[in-house]
Amino acid sequence: MNAADLSRLIAESLYLVLWVSAPALVVAMITGLTVAVLSAATQVQEQSLTFVPKVALVSLTLALVGGWMATQLVGFTEQLWRSIPGLVG
Repeated sequence: MNAADLSRLIAESLYLVLWVSAPALVVAMITGLTVAVLSAATQVQEQSLTFVPKVALVSLTLALVGGWMATQLVGFTEQLWRSIPGLVG
């Protein structure tokens, strides 16, 4: 295994992590921004109001896209295991 192969594997794995985590992160960001704007507009500064919607919506998002996330991760892992003989020898 040379440096180029290792660099490619690291780049692919980082790209996959970003791609798989994006739905939950985007939902959390949009929910947090929306709740912050609403709480600033109504001047209600309760911390649990920001936490509960984020947990609920991120959980719903993970339930909806969890199968896709698992498929992506398993596919990458299978590809990685199949490429090990070529990388080692």
